Amino acid sequence: MTGAVTHDPPPAASGRQGRPLIITEDTQLLDDLLRLCAAAGATPEVRHSLPRGRGSWESAPLVLVGDDAARRVRGATRRRGVVLVGRDQDDSGVWRRAVEIGADHVLVLPDGEQWLVDRIADVAEGVGRPALTVGVIGGRGGAGASTLACALAVTSARQGLRTLLVDADPLGGGLDVLLGGETAQGLRWPAFAASRGRVGGGALEESLPELYALRVLSWDRGDRVAVPPQAVRAVLAAARRRGGTVVVDLPRRVDDGVAEVLAQLDVGLLVVPAELRAVAAAGRVASAVGMVLKDVRVAVRGPYAPGLDDREVARLLGLPLVGEVPVEPVLLRPDGGRTPPGAAARGPLARFCKEFWERALTEVGSG
Repeated sequence: MTGAVTHDPPPAASGRQGRPLIITEDTQLLDDLLRLCAAAGATPEVRHSLPRGRGSWESAPLVLVGDDAARRVRGATRRRGVVLVGRDQDDSGVWRRAVEIGADHVLVLPDGEQWLVDRIADVAEGVGRPALTVGVIGGRGGAGASTLACALAVTSARQGLRTLLVDADPLGGGLDVLLGGETAQGLRWPAFAASRGRVGGGALEESLPELYALRVLSWDRGDRVAVPPQAVRAVLAAARRRGGTVVVDLPRRVDDGVAEVLAQLDVGLLVVPAELRAVAAAGRVASAVGMVLKDVRVAVRGPYAPGLDDREVARLLGLPLVGEVPVEPVLLRPDGGRTPPGAAARGPLARFCKEFWERALTEVGSG
């Protein structure tokens, strides 16, 4: 059981990192709290009573007060991020004691363990604003969605943003290959197939291959072509907690795993070649994606069929227009196959991506 006494967020919302503070003399409760801290990747400070003077009570990003210690901290300075932790489900007096010490939440173990692990992990990671998360999907096969996804990620990293590129299409051949990093050291999707609950954002980032100043979560060359939806949810949530940007290359089919990705996206970009069959196919894709993701926009690729331009394609699909995705000449050369999309900072594709990020990040900042 968990319950909120106030609605103020704990200090972790500001991105401040530090050690959680535990105050209790109950050895059984302390063992449980230490176990939960370990599961969240945090090393707490432990006290039997209120620390003397100004110090860890004020500075700790999260304070866990055992119900046995509520009386001993009653006179402490009021602050946010205090959780009163007990064991007795039937003790109605716990709410009164929580109000007396200014606790934000009341938590009764073992029911509230997962909630508490998540809160401890948040402060251990210094969670702030979640990453701006953009999905890219082709209106038809060969539309160039993977190329645009890579270019967006490369451009984001070049601008100094923490960037993660996620390959959500197991049949796409691997984005690490498109970036020329198929032999780079690091984990691929199959390594996360057993993930459940919460995945540490920092640990995830450090485990992935680093290419062109960004991290890449791609597929290996093995036989596995699916990861359970729970694992997809946990991994993407961990990626978003790190902040910066996350770019996801999506397949055109929407299964349970893709639905988990769509639920965590801020914006979806539908890449559509300017031809009538592609527009017809893209309409079906947009309909399926739009059942989960409400902000879907269209990016049009030329050359244009007679009677079509980018605005007409957007009108036919009934979607907002991002613009025309330019062709990167270097990618068309025989010797340009190992040049990552968007790597030429002054190229047309990089300029398109830079303008997209400037608009999208401004929208987030003003929202």
